[in-house]
Amino acid sequence: MKEITQDELLAYVDGQLPVERRAEVEAWLAEHPQDEARVRAWSAQNQQLHETFDAVLNEAVPLDLVRALRPSPPLWKRLARAAAIALAIAGAGGIGYAVGTRQGRVQNIYAGLPREAAVAHAVFSPEVRHPVEVDGEHADHLVTWLSKRLGTSLRAPDFRAQGFHLLGGRLLAAGGGPVAQFMYEDANSRRVTLYVRRDLKDQQTGFRHAREGKVEVFYWIDGNFGYALSGAVDNTVMQRLAEAAYEQLAARSK
Repeated sequence: MKEITQDELLAYVDGQLPVERRAEVEAWLAEHPQDEARVRAWSAQNQQLHETFDAVLNEAVPLDLVRALRPSPPLWKRLARAAAIALAIAGAGGIGYAVGTRQGRVQNIYAGLPREAAVAHAVFSPEVRHPVEVDGEHADHLVTWLSKRLGTSLRAPDFRAQGFHLLGGRLLAAGGGPVAQFMYEDANSRRVTLYVRRDLKDQQTGFRHAREGKVEVFYWIDGNFGYALSGAVDNTVMQRLAEAAYEQLAARSK
């Protein structure tokens, strides 16, 4: 029997080992009690870490902390940027970007959504072994579970035409309520996340754009749900993905 390496044992514990290799590892463990004891200890440690820290990992980073580290640009700059994007997209025949005419209304509708989504993306997208709670192979279960927690019928947009597949998703918390995060990945291992939050007032808004550090965020509100697509990906790619998500989710609600 080919010797099993420590890296393969660790991958076995983390559920990252290819199916065809798992049987060989299990046969090895049956004949090597010391390695079997190590695997059991690592599995117990993983379980303990999940029980201790999962609740903390699923919490959004406090916005006050984010603001302290990266001050928000003046409101007039954000509005000017949104207006410039609106004109560019309108000229190209794409989805129009709604620009609010009253500062108070803009702040109330969009307060926190793009930044929360960007922070959640920055926290979970770099993860190698545990980027999601439920993987894309169990998409039906993932959507059903998140729909139940958010109290609505959710849908994970299909980005295969844009070169991204569903990696999976997880449940987060923000503003005292549940949040769904769907994660997608392309052939170059670039990841984008769709953030869905329910704690917004009943509104209907157009498409908007924001940038938090290196993360591009395209976001909108439909009814009492806020949607934000985030990714450290080229703006034009993000725009195509966001348009696809917007159209698919809007079609579902009609």
